[in-house]
Amino acid sequence: MITQIKVNLDLLLVQRKMSLTELSGQVGVTMANLSILKRGKAKAIRFSTLLAICNALDCQPGDLLDLEKNSAD
Repeated sequence: MITQIKVNLDLLLVQRKMSLTELSGQVGVTMANLSILKRGKAKAIRFSTLLAICNALDCQPGDLLDLEKNSAD
């Protein structure tokens, strides 16, 4: 059973050698909102924000978001 969606923003930032500050400037999203997303505390993300992040990090939505399964499955 899928328990939550995991956000891989930290991993992608490290792989791209980009800071959260740089990403914020490129996508036009505040540091606070990106931090919430990075920590997995966001309840929703707009498609326009997802597209902007994917464009800035040169990735696909599936690279940024993973489905996390319950370990009991």
